[in-house]
Amino acid sequence: MQQILIAVLIGLAFVAFAGSVIYSAVRLTDEVPDEDREYLDPLPRGLRLLWPLLRLVDYHVCQRLPASLTADAADKLRLSGLLYLMSPTQFVALCVVSLAGFALLGAVLLPAAGIEDGGFYIAAASLFGWIYPRMWLKDSLKRRQKMVVKALPAYLDFLTMGVEAGLNMAGAIGQAVAKGPDGPLKNEFAYVLRDLRSGLTRADALRRMDERVKVPQVTSFINAVIQAERMGASLGPTFRAQADQRRTERFQLAEKMAMEAPVKLIFPLVAFIFPVTFVVLMFPIAVKFMQSGAF
Repeated sequence: MQQILIAVLIGLAFVAFAGSVIYSAVRLTDEVPDEDREYLDPLPRGLRLLWPLLRLVDYHVCQRLPASLTADAADKLRLSGLLYLMSPTQFVALCVVSLAGFALLGAVLLPAAGIEDGGFYIAAASLFGWIYPRMWLKDSLKRRQKMVVKALPAYLDFLTMGVEAGLNMAGAIGQAVAKGPDGPLKNEFAYVLRDLRSGLTRADALRRMDERVKVPQVTSFINAVIQAERMGASLGPTFRAQADQRRTERFQLAEKMAMEAPVKLIFPLVAFIFPVTFVVLMFPIAVKFMQSGAF
C-alpha cells in the first residue's frame, strides 16, 4: 500500500511539473508581440519552421543582451544583405537554438549508438551548432560579394552610356537601375539614387554605398568617381575606364580559378579515382591468378 501511495505521489508530481512547464511556455509565448514582416524579406523554409521558437528566445533572452555583444552580428548581417531578414538579436537567438538543438540531438543519438560516455561528443555537437549559423552567414556574404563583382561591369556600362548621352549622375543611375540585371548591386544603386534624391551629395551617397558593400572593386570605383568629381574631370571616361578594368579583373580571376583547378583535383584523384581504377584493372588479373592456382 505504501509503494502504491509513493507511485501515485510521484505521478502527481510529474503531472504537476509537466503542467507547470506547459503553462509557463504558453505564458511566455503569449507575451511575445506580433511581428509585422510586410516590408521584410520572406523567410526560408527551414527558418520558417523555427521562427516561433527564435522569436521566443529573442524576446525573453537576446533582446536583453548589451549592444556590444550583437554589434558584430549586425555588421555581418548588413554586409550580407540579410538585415531585412532578421535582426542581430534574432541571429544570436538562431545561434542559441542551433546550439541547443545539436546538443539535444547528440544526447539522443549517442545512447542509441551505444556510446555511454558521450560528453565530449555532445560538447563538440554544441560547438558546431553555435558555429553553423555563422558559417551560413559567411557563405551568404561571399555569395553576395561575388554577385556584386559579377554585375559591376554591366552597371558601369549603363552609367557610361547614360552620362555620355547627356544625363547627370542621378539620371544615369536611374537608367541603370531600371535597365540593369536584378541582384544586390541593383538594390545598392537604388539606395544611392534614394540618397541623392533626399539631398545627399554624390560623394556622401557613394561612401554610404561603400560602407554597405565593402567590396574592393566597388571601393576603387567610388574612389575614382569622387576623385574625378574633385578634379572636375568628365565622368564618362572614368566610368568607361573602370568598366574595362573591372572586366579585365574578372577575366583574370576566371583564369586564376581555371589554373587552380588541376591542383585542387589532385586529392580527389589520389583518394577516390585512382584506387577504384586500380581495383577495376587488377580484379580480372587477380581472378585469373586464383583460377590458375598461382595463389
